[in-house]
Amino acid sequence: MKIGILQAGHTPPELLPARGDFDQMFAQLLDGHGFTFAAYDVEHMIFPEDVHACDGWLITGSKHGAYEDHAFIPPLERFIRDVYAADVPLVGICFGHQIIAQALGGRVEKFTGGWAVGRREYALPDGGTLALNAWHQDQVVDRPEGATRLAGNAFCENAILAYGQRAFTVQPHPEFSNNLIRDYVTTRRGTGTYPDDLMNQAEVGATAPVDNARLATTIATFFRTRSTHVDA
Repeated sequence: MKIGILQAGHTPPELLPARGDFDQMFAQLLDGHGFTFAAYDVEHMIFPEDVHACDGWLITGSKHGAYEDHAFIPPLERFIRDVYAADVPLVGICFGHQIIAQALGGRVEKFTGGWAVGRREYALPDGGTLALNAWHQDQVVDRPEGATRLAGNAFCENAILAYGQRAFTVQPHPEFSNNLIRDYVTTRRGTGTYPDDLMNQAEVGATAPVDNARLATTIATFFRTRSTHVDA
């Protein structure tokens, strides 16, 4: 099965040599599940010719806001709607989670509660929890019609959404390792963007395990079978 990775952003240049770009992170995350991958730099207007060029699509994170005025956002929204209409499986992570919601009628905004940085736990419907690394301020604040909430917490209500069997989207980053979070903290601390207490918490949280492999299995299962169940 061939998965098309739509790169809406890239790893910061200072971390790229050691950590690889976003497409490499997702290929590593989903390694062992029988997929091949093709990457499209949609941030720089490189789009697939057709929604059937791959068997499934994954939209990455980005430094941009889904609601901002960038050339790549309108054609990406059109592509999302075409994929959805064609019933080709679609996954979105962070910005990908947000742009899919926006393209399908939801609302994304800069959250007044501030940033989520580092390890966070999300409640599942069956009472379990899922721990993943996050790095975002924007959130899906209004779900589109047909979107079901699968996980969330007090800070981020709509952390994981399912759109029937057509799309599965996640606000935090299952592709972000604890080592990458440490790198982000090191390179972004003191810039004035992130409160010191959040950066300190993220550094401490990077010593605790996260459920990246667990969510990777969920994503792989969705691509193969359209199941959106997140195991507790």
